[in-house]
Amino acid sequence: MAWFSKDIGIDLGTVNVLCYESGEIVLHEPSIVAIQVDEQKIVAVGQEAKEMQGRTPETIEVLRPMRDGVIADYEVTERMLYYFIQKICGPFRLFKPRVMVSVPYGVTSVESRAVHQAALQAGSREAFLIPEPLAAAIGAGLPTSTPTGNMIVDLGGGASEAGIIAVNGIVVANSVRIGGMKLDDAIVAYVRKKYGLVIGEPTAEEAKIRIGAAVPMEEDLTMEVQGRDQVTGLPRTATLTTSELAEAMIEPLNSIIGMIKSVLEKTPPELVSDTIDRGMVVCGGGALLRGIDKLLTKETGVPAYVADNPLACVAIGCGKALENYELLKPNLPRMYS
Repeated sequence: MAWFSKDIGIDLGTVNVLCYESGEIVLHEPSIVAIQVDEQKIVAVGQEAKEMQGRTPETIEVLRPMRDGVIADYEVTERMLYYFIQKICGPFRLFKPRVMVSVPYGVTSVESRAVHQAALQAGSREAFLIPEPLAAAIGAGLPTSTPTGNMIVDLGGGASEAGIIAVNGIVVANSVRIGGMKLDDAIVAYVRKKYGLVIGEPTAEEAKIRIGAAVPMEEDLTMEVQGRDQVTGLPRTATLTTSELAEAMIEPLNSIIGMIKSVLEKTPPELVSDTIDRGMVVCGGGALLRGIDKLLTKETGVPAYVADNPLACVAIGCGKALENYELLKPNLPRMYS
């Protein structure tokens, strides 16, 4: 198979990179790279690099080349993409793949061009871009080609987006550069303020996944976290509860709700009635947060449903969009090399 050209859909996220090819997710890795500082040489990529986070000597820097859904370090992003494409296609390929890469809604032309160029330089024959709300709606299986309005909410690691999709295009959408990582930061700040304990981002993320919730739950789960005492500097543990994490994440979640409301306010009346009837579909890593559907339903008045495979929706949508490129072409960003 590596001898023939492949079509790959790529969800190039701040926290994870997912690739879709021939009807399945073929790669799911953290978008993290470990670099030897003095030689600027890549030591590890993806899961291997994530395991080094917060545990390396000064000679190795572990970084995320994507920030808030866009490229923060062009060269490292390109090298990371090259590594992932090679992993899928194999090192000895006659034909370069075609790729469709997701970009957040409302990115600047400079940010779009950076993603396009990085995908080309990473070893693809042709590279196309698709706005994330459109890719997410296609990947979630919504009837995007009909004139009926479909509302999608994509809660990513670096950015959150909402859009109304109809007739293969985005009618109205909005994006806020707040996502899962900001929720982790809010937990870190909360634990420091309440318990005088300094914990790392990976610990905060683990707590969010294991016991976190968007609203207080009937069953209050608990988890012990280890960190450094702010006063003595010595190791100490604290026990966190689900209700505490819900309280910690209120501010960033309210910003996301505000963004979703702004989309509903700008939606044409005919499509608003479709949205109320059909509800909004929630995808992205943030959709896995307990009670997020209840919170969005309560705050917006529109029923919210979590997609079947929320993490994979954007990558699946990118792959399917590439299969139907001619149909979607008028609604995709134009790229001039």
